[in-house]
Amino acid sequence: MATKAVKIEALEIGGINILAGETKQLELQAVRLCNDSQMTIPIYVKRGKKPGPTIFVSAAIHGDELNGIEIISRVINSPRLRYLRGTLIAVPIVNGYGILNQSRYLPDRRDLNRCFPGSTKGSQASRLAHLFVKEIVSKCDFGIDLHTGAIHRSNLPQIRANLDDKTTFDMAHSFGVPVMINSNLRDGSLRQCADELGVPMLLFEAGEALRFDEMSIRSGTTGVFNVLCHLDMLTQKKSKKSKVEPLVARKSGWVRAPDSGLVIHKKNLGDIVVKDEVIAIIKTPLGKISATVLSNANGIIIGKQNIPLVHEGEAVYHIAYFKNPDDVVENLELMQENLDLYDT
Repeated sequence: MATKAVKIEALEIGGINILAGETKQLELQAVRLCNDSQMTIPIYVKRGKKPGPTIFVSAAIHGDELNGIEIISRVINSPRLRYLRGTLIAVPIVNGYGILNQSRYLPDRRDLNRCFPGSTKGSQASRLAHLFVKEIVSKCDFGIDLHTGAIHRSNLPQIRANLDDKTTFDMAHSFGVPVMINSNLRDGSLRQCADELGVPMLLFEAGEALRFDEMSIRSGTTGVFNVLCHLDMLTQKKSKKSKVEPLVARKSGWVRAPDSGLVIHKKNLGDIVVKDEVIAIIKTPLGKISATVLSNANGIIIGKQNIPLVHEGEAVYHIAYFKNPDDVVENLELMQENLDLYDT
């Protein structure tokens, strides 16, 4: 019996049609700058000949978070995409203004990830958010947004998502990093906007602002391919290596400096900590220990300040709370061993 062909719907971005089987690179016009130059958003669209979901992968919503740009570069230049089913929309730089200034923010000093869904008559950030939702997010079935830690802070590779939603949980689990954090939706965030549009979305965090980190980039690249396989957009490669089984943290929190001074770290990203353990000391410029930094729970360090200077109350470590953090460390080691899984 002949199989009835499935019609692949038309896709239009910025007034340009992309047909099934086509690959196009677009420049979506954004807000004009004060020097009369036109800022554009670079977009890569790959449509398979066979039907499947449409997914966006975005990076640099915060202009100083660079790892995601390289992750997208490796994904879209991989020969594996020749066999794609469905549509991949990759946006390596959403906030080009921030990239130029090496800044998290836009010129109006607004955080783009607090301005969704935006509007056509709002601030510069609001207008850019509206454009991104209208031309990209609203046309997708799923999404992945790539981030890093803030300036002078590093994050362990982790997924943040609404893990109470089964579809989102399954996507997060397939990504293949050791830690998944059930993260509440923040007002004005891209993730909240996507949720309201019915688009399940993951937020990947790894590395530090204004730096490339190879482990973070490779884990993110592998994770994107894992999700594409999970959604049946690609065929999963066979491997004898064990899969990473992520653990869910329902809570996490920052440990803050009890005093100002110079920090001597005793723990690093991925280290296990126990409640009331000394994880850092704070010294005066003359070398006197003025305070100790204690862990506030049993868990694993998923975020860490890198600059050795702190003021009282400043965040020093981000800890995900686990009853059995040893399991997370085993999965972290397994993830590092598996980073050569894909020849990307």
